[in-house]
Amino acid sequence: MSGKSINIAIDGPAGAGKSTIAKAAAKAFGFIYVDTGALYRAVAYYALSRGRDVSNAEAVESLLRDITPELKYMNGEQRVFLNGEDVSDKIRTPEVSMGASAVSAIPRVRDFLFDLQKKIAAENNVVMDGRDIGTVVLPDADVKIFLTASPEERARRRHKELTEKGQTVAFEEVLEDVNRRDYNDIHRDIAPLKQAEDAVLCDTTDADLQGAVDMLVNIISGKLNAKEC
Repeated sequence: MSGKSINIAIDGPAGAGKSTIAKAAAKAFGFIYVDTGALYRAVAYYALSRGRDVSNAEAVESLLRDITPELKYMNGEQRVFLNGEDVSDKIRTPEVSMGASAVSAIPRVRDFLFDLQKKIAAENNVVMDGRDIGTVVLPDADVKIFLTASPEERARRRHKELTEKGQTVAFEEVLEDVNRRDYNDIHRDIAPLKQAEDAVLCDTTDADLQGAVDMLVNIISGKLNAKEC
């Protein structure tokens, strides 16, 4: 595989722990971690901050010419910049999460971010996660994994994360958001969430964080070793 970058594509539903688990796996291999969902969150954040309806394609599309999203790597960590401002923390609210799901269904938004994602993958060894990485963005990825967990477990993890950040939200509300995002992501017309035919299913419902990371690392190691043989 010398002469080209190594691309690991990880897809899965909201709250499956893709960001945390994929980031740890990338560190284990010395690869760059790319959270593509953060780019959609940045677009949603910009639209919401300007009072736009994120489900209105024309309203969102009219803002794209004013948006310059960037992924920068500082001290080994991905930071998300929007027009020069670090918005990494601002894009992690429930409102922006739902907004990201809405704007990701807009074809022009996907086209807008597609080239940036491809460029990063072409120039670096990456572990890239999202909803359509193995099916659309990196269909020729060296390894494809579909990372998931039950809706209840995903909601529990998200609720714990929000609580630790000092946010007060009911578990039932978080579970409702998880189920709604699942439905929206699976049923959207453009690049719907689905497992690529050649992706390995990785269900972390009954695994703790380290167990989930170990599962992912083992799958990636096995696939890369097989390619080298």
